Amino acid sequence: MALIPRRPPRRKRPKRPSISRKEVLPIVNTTAAKKRASFFSSPTRVICGSFFLVITIGTILLMMPFATRAMVATPLHDALFTATSATCVTGLIVYDTYTYWSTFGQLVILTLIQIGGLGLVTITTFFNIALGRKLGLRGLQLAQESINVGSIIDVTRLTKMVMAVSFSVEAVGALILATQFVPKFGGDGIFLSIFLAISAFCNAGFDLLGRESPFVSLMNYNGEPVVLYTIAALIIIGGLGFVVIHDLYNYRKTKKLMLHTKMVLVITGILILVGALFFLLLEWNNPQTMGHLSVGEKLNASIFQSVTTRTAGFNSVDMGGMHGLTKAIAIVLMFIGAAPGSTGGGIKVTTAAVILMLVVSVVRGREDAVMFHRKIAQRSVYKAVSVVVLAVLAVCISSIILYSDAGTAPVAGIDAIFESVSAFATVGLSTGVTGVATVIGKLVLTFTMFLGRVGPVSFALSVAARAAARNKKEIIPEAKIMVG
Repeated sequence: MALIPRRPPRRKRPKRPSISRKEVLPIVNTTAAKKRASFFSSPTRVICGSFFLVITIGTILLMMPFATRAMVATPLHDALFTATSATCVTGLIVYDTYTYWSTFGQLVILTLIQIGGLGLVTITTFFNIALGRKLGLRGLQLAQESINVGSIIDVTRLTKMVMAVSFSVEAVGALILATQFVPKFGGDGIFLSIFLAISAFCNAGFDLLGRESPFVSLMNYNGEPVVLYTIAALIIIGGLGFVVIHDLYNYRKTKKLMLHTKMVLVITGILILVGALFFLLLEWNNPQTMGHLSVGEKLNASIFQSVTTRTAGFNSVDMGGMHGLTKAIAIVLMFIGAAPGSTGGGIKVTTAAVILMLVVSVVRGREDAVMFHRKIAQRSVYKAVSVVVLAVLAVCISSIILYSDAGTAPVAGIDAIFESVSAFATVGLSTGVTGVATVIGKLVLTFTMFLGRVGPVSFALSVAARAAARNKKEIIPEAKIMVG
C-alpha cells in the first residue's frame, strides 16, 4: 500500500493592517516637510527669498501715512519701488527722500539700505556667531554664498570681518562728514552724516540733501573736497568687496595677494582714471553740467562722477544734461559695476576682465583665458559669459518697455537704456526717466533692480534649482558646432 504524501499546511497570509486617518496624516506631513526642505535647500533661493522678504516688509512700512511728512498713504507701486531701490542699494527715487518722507520713513529707508548692502543672511549669520550658536553645514553654505567666498572654512572669520569693517568704515566716514555738516545744519547734521556714510558705503546713493533743493544730491558740493572725496572713498571701499579687504589686511603677514585682489585693484584704478578723463574732456564746456565750474571744481566733479557712476548713485552734476557720448560711456561704467562680494552692483569688474581675457586668448589662438600668467577656470569663464548674456537681455527688455511705455513725456532711446542699466547695475543715477515713468515702467524698473541685486544667474538658479540638480547627473554626448 503506497503512502500518500501529506500536503504541507498552507501558511495564512498576514492581514494587512488598516491605517487610520490619524496615522496617515504624519506621513503626509513628513512628505510636505521634505518638499519644503528641498525648496529651501538651494542657497541662492534662500538669498533671493530673504531680499524679497525685506522688500515686502519695507513696502508695508513705507505705505503707512506716518512714513511721510504730509501724513498720507503712499501708493503701493511707489512704496514698492522705494523699498526695492533701498534694499537693492540702487538709489533711484520717485520722491525726494528728505522733503517727502518723515523721520520714520527715512529710518526705514536707512535700515533697508544697511540690510540690503550687507545682506540679511550675512547679518543673521553674524548674530548667530555672536550669540555662540554653531552654524550647520547648510548655514555655512548660505553664508558662503551671501558673502561670495570660495571656502566654507573662512566663512565664520570673514563674516565677523564684514560686520566689523562695515560699521567701522561707516563710523569714520560719518565723523568726517559731521565736521562739515554739523557747523552748517546744527544737530540735524549728525543724522545727515550718518545717513550719507551708510548710503555711500553700501553704494546706495540715497541722500537727505533735498533740504537745500529737491533732487539736488551733491551738485552743490563740487567746491567742498572733504565732502566729495569722503563719500567717494566710502563708495570705493564698499565697492572693492570684503574678500579684497580681507586679503589686503592679511598682506602684511602673507606678503602676497590673490589673483582676484590684483584684478579688482588694477581694473578699479583703470576705470576710475579713464572715466574721470572722459568726463573731464567731454563735459568741460557743457553749460548744463560742468561749464560753469572752476578748474578745481571740474576736476573734483570728474573724479567723483567716475567713482559714483560705476557703483553708487550720487551725482555732482546734472545727469540729464550730459552729452550723448558721455551718457554712453557712463552706461559702460555702470554696466561693469563694482567687485564681487561687495555692496555694489553691475556684472562686476572681474566678469568684465574674464570676458576681455577670453577674447584676447581666442585672438591669440589659446584655448584658455589667461590673466597675470594664470589660467582662468572654465567654470568661471562659463559663468562670466552667462552673466553678461543674461544682463544684456534684461537691460534690452527693460529699455524697450521704458521707451515704448513713456508716461507724461517722451523718452529718448539713450535715456531709456541709461535708466535700465542704472537699475540693473543698482547704481541709481537717473536722467529723469523714473520721474515720468508709468506704473508699468516703475514695476519693470523694480524687477530690474531686484534682478541686478541678487544676480541674473543666481535668480535663474533659484527658479530652476531642481532642473539644475538633474542636469548634473546627466551624461550628454559632445557635439561640435561651427561658429564665427
